[in-house]
Amino acid sequence: MDSLNDALTANPYPGRGVLWCRTGDGSTLGAYFLTGRSPASQARTLHRTPAGELIVAPSDTRDHDRLRHYVAARQSQDRLVFGNGEQVSTVAGRLASGQPPALALDGLDYEPDPPIFTPRLTVITDNHETGRAWFGAARRSSGKRTAADRLTLHIGDPAPGDGVLMTTYRSDGQQIATGAPFTEIHIGAHTPGDLMEELWSALPAQLRIAAAVFAPGGLTAADIRS
Repeated sequence: MDSLNDALTANPYPGRGVLWCRTGDGSTLGAYFLTGRSPASQARTLHRTPAGELIVAPSDTRDHDRLRHYVAARQSQDRLVFGNGEQVSTVAGRLASGQPPALALDGLDYEPDPPIFTPRLTVITDNHETGRAWFGAARRSSGKRTAADRLTLHIGDPAPGDGVLMTTYRSDGQQIATGAPFTEIHIGAHTPGDLMEELWSALPAQLRIAAAVFAPGGLTAADIRS
C-alpha cells in the first residue's frame, strides 16, 4: 500500500482530489484539494461562507464558471458531502429529501470538458463517529460509449493510518488521463494538523491552489490552506 505522499508525488498533476482517512490519534477526517495549470484554474480560492459551506470561487473579478467554481463541501446534522463540482449541492439536496447515500450518488455525469472529460468525485460521510463513508465517481468510459460509468464505494470503519484517495487526473508530467477509480493509501499523520502538512507538502508546489481538512460534522472548523 502506497503512502499518501508516494501516491501524490508519483502523480505530477492530480487535478482535484478527495480523501477519507483515520489519523494515528483515531480522528476520522475528510480532505479536499485543488491543483491547476491554467491561469483560470490558478485564479481560485477555497473558503468558508457564513453558512458554513466550503466554496471554490474566483480569486479575481472573472465571471463565474460552473466547472471551476462550486460548493465543495456542505453538511447537515447527519451527513457531510464534499467533492469537485456542482454535484455536491445536488447530492446534498437528495440526502435532505431522504434518499440514502448510494441512491443520492446515482445518476451523476462526468464533466463536459473534452477531451479529458473530468470525472465528478463525491464523498458522503456519516457525522456520528462511525467512520463510514460513501465514495461516488461518475467517469467517462475508456471505450466509445458516452454514457457515464458510475462507481459507488462504501468504506467501513478505517483503522488508524488507513485512507482512500480519488483524484480526477493521473499524469506522467506530459500526458494527462483520468485518475484511477480509487487508491487505498497509508496515512502517516498522527493528528488533523499533521494530515494537512502531509497533504500540502505532497502536492506539486507549482500547481497547488488550496486544500481543506475537516472532521465529519465539523466543517465550520475546517483547516484551510491556500
